[in-house]
Amino acid sequence: MSRWLRALVIVLLAASCGGGGSGRSPNNLEDACAILKERPHYTRAFRAAERKWGVPVHVQMATIYQESKFKSDARTPFRYSLGVIPYGRQSSAFGYSQALDGTWNEYLESTGTRRARRDNIRDATDFMGWYMAETARSLGISMRDARNQYLAYHEGRGGFRRGTYNNKAWLLRVADEVGNRAGVYEVQLANCRAAR
Repeated sequence: MSRWLRALVIVLLAASCGGGGSGRSPNNLEDACAILKERPHYTRAFRAAERKWGVPVHVQMATIYQESKFKSDARTPFRYSLGVIPYGRQSSAFGYSQALDGTWNEYLESTGTRRARRDNIRDATDFMGWYMAETARSLGISMRDARNQYLAYHEGRGGFRRGTYNNKAWLLRVADEVGNRAGVYEVQLANCRAAR
């Protein structure tokens, strides 16, 4: 095998490893059980974050649904100059959790994790657990309160404290949707566990 072909095979193998995901969302995002059945490694990631940080699986799932629709390489849209010339993304948010660069770096520093990646479901759920646990500690928001956890996640804890979301009717609607989805996912997960 030629040196070039060998290098190509190594690159392709490396790209397919590591849990980063294909970028594609699961097929049925409306059914928590279907999501976990299609992607069993998600179950392990969600449960690990729940054990470590105390954030229920259904709250994690509802937040990831809203942030990235379970797309590992999700990014914010481009901004355009003159309506046609792209000049950068709306923010540095990336991956399943749509963590911003600064918040992600704070997570890495705080947890001592150096190799974590935002496009890896286990790392993304650990980040969300870390963030929501600190939100619960500093703001007193229950880990089961998907709506208010989402508002603090979206606006940042300082923004939540200042009530910046109160001037954003669209965000309040989205937070309600996250809360409702978490409730639906919770019932679905209870039913699929009972069926086993």
